[in-house]
Amino acid sequence: MSDSNLPHVTVAAIVEREGRYLLVEEHTAQGLRLNNPAGHLEPGEDLLRAVVRETLEETAHAFHPTALLGVYQSHGMRGDASVHYVRFAFTGELGARDASRALDRGIVRTLWMSLDELRASRERHRSPSVLQCALDHAAGRRWPLELLHADAHLDAAAQQGSP
Repeated sequence: MSDSNLPHVTVAAIVEREGRYLLVEEHTAQGLRLNNPAGHLEPGEDLLRAVVRETLEETAHAFHPTALLGVYQSHGMRGDASVHYVRFAFTGELGARDASRALDRGIVRTLWMSLDELRASRERHRSPSVLQCALDHAAGRRWPLELLHADAHLDAAAQQGSP
């Protein structure tokens, strides 16, 4: 199997406050899109560290995952190539915003949207997982983080790469 056929592993933070979900508006090849704070797993990184890092980079908020929401598979296009994604979505607590921290390149802003607003804006979603994750969260789906296991070398590699 060539590397181009391997799935891209991503993580996402699903955060709800008072019936509204945290999203980012970001530049993509398809124009401005809405997404959950999300991104790719980096080499040597475990899933929990990845979702904490991505949330901080895209929202300037610390994130403390409390549960696995679900695992989502999708296909998208990157240029002319079809790409297979596997997304691990987590729910948790959002910390205070670090006003001195710039948002990641490509992120225009953060915003909070209700389920109705999410449903009405589907054509702007980066993937179908954006709405599905919010719906699963609203339905109360939660899996304990103890379901996840990472080899000790991943944790050590991530710690060596952290500041």
